[in-house]
Amino acid sequence: MFASSPSVCIEQLPWPKVKALQESCALLVLPLGATEQHGPALPLNTDTVIANALCSAACGLAGVPMAPVMPYTSSGGHTTKWPGTFSLTPKTFIDSLVQFAKWAEATGWQKLYIVNAHAGNDAPMRVAVDQIRIELMGRIQVGYLNTFFINSEIEAHFTEDAADLHANKGECDLMLYLAPDTIDQEALADADDTDRTADLVFTYPVSQTSLNGTTGKPSLGNADDGKRLFNKMRDALVDMLERAKIEEPPLPRAEWASAPKSFYC
Repeated sequence: MFASSPSVCIEQLPWPKVKALQESCALLVLPLGATEQHGPALPLNTDTVIANALCSAACGLAGVPMAPVMPYTSSGGHTTKWPGTFSLTPKTFIDSLVQFAKWAEATGWQKLYIVNAHAGNDAPMRVAVDQIRIELMGRIQVGYLNTFFINSEIEAHFTEDAADLHANKGECDLMLYLAPDTIDQEALADADDTDRTADLVFTYPVSQTSLNGTTGKPSLGNADDGKRLFNKMRDALVDMLERAKIEEPPLPRAEWASAPKSFYC
């Protein structure tokens, strides 16, 4: 059973304590989850649970403040075929991340690291990061991480039974460790669906590739694998956060501060 570590989530603190945290660490972590169908056995908040638990554990160890996890993001690819999915449009999601970064910068944060646990967020998140780093150049540094691709070992675990890694063994492993009571164990035996996403020319919404909302074999999931995977993800994220605390642009400010701004700034 997963036991959470002491968190430094700013939503649980009054502003003077947030200010004190900010003065000791200028880096803020933003976890991204999702609210979407995860097949007949896993809960709608699977990505949110993973993002929140991972960031809470890693930030607690690294002493890095974290913002509340975002539970409504870009899940339109799951369509309305199965009830429970709620999604922002990609543009709205991009705008939300840009606005979050602007508020973070305006209230004193100097670095923002986005930790994403939902594959559908990747493309709009990259667009938002590109916009933030140009619009707020020299005012806030921004970066991102997809939890399932932290390193090659972690990626291999997530993709061993499904290239599209949705509601598959990897996610089920983690949820059996983090939140086992939220899984429908009776439905888990019937949750498997063939991975039809590999080697395709086009991209497709889940309604065109899955019969039950899963992609892979969540029935193979087990809590021991989930614990091992989570610990590897946590340790890898701690390493990234420690590096992010001290990292600065490769070139000194004098080399880029006077450069012409992008036309969309």
